Amino acid sequence: MTTAKDILKELEPLGSEGYRRILRNHGGHDPMFGVKISELQKIRKRIKTDYQLALDLFATGNYDAMYLAGLIADDEKMTKKDLQSWVHSAKCSAIAECTVAWVAAEGPHGWDMALKWINSKQESVAAAGWSTLSCWVALVDDGELNQIVLAKLLKNVETSLHKQPNRVRSAMNNFIISLGSYVKPLTAAAIEAGKGIGIVMVDVGSTACKVPDAVEGIKKIKARGSLGKKRKTVKC
Repeated sequence: MTTAKDILKELEPLGSEGYRRILRNHGGHDPMFGVKISELQKIRKRIKTDYQLALDLFATGNYDAMYLAGLIADDEKMTKKDLQSWVHSAKCSAIAECTVAWVAAEGPHGWDMALKWINSKQESVAAAGWSTLSCWVALVDDGELNQIVLAKLLKNVETSLHKQPNRVRSAMNNFIISLGSYVKPLTAAAIEAGKGIGIVMVDVGSTACKVPDAVEGIKKIKARGSLGKKRKTVKC
């Protein structure tokens, strides 16, 4: 049986200082080996899903192991307690807004956890909540979504985004784009919200990353003919 210790031994020689620098510039935390996602995907293909191994890897606190944990997690088995533990253990935006959000959204508790997290006073938790919502609407058929609540959340974003902490502003902006792109009945409302909000300022650290314009982002999806097309997975 493969253990978290086995995986850490496998990951260590795959890392590089160059990639560690890139990850740190994007908010990645130590300890880390600096393993490229392409290498993590190879391990994911071999393991497929493993609920306990994912929990054990996340618990190591190693950035690469935590990211891999999200890729191999058995989302259907993840409990609310598991997800709550993960979101509070996430040490950086990549883990909170990607790994935790992906696993939550692809499991049965995504909607409930997202609604809980977005009200958190902790920046990383609130950002994880909005990111989970972005993933949720990209995966779930429109008929199964509570569009009344989503419309109210959109109004909340429109009136409060500029008052929010840095990472929450970014996650809210992405929510507008995701909602407008994947939920056709709310596309027009999302575009109007984006226009009302205007430019979203986010400190992206020592990177060349740019905050996407919500209106332009939705229009690009529409131009590709992909408006309303759901995703099979949000993990990458």
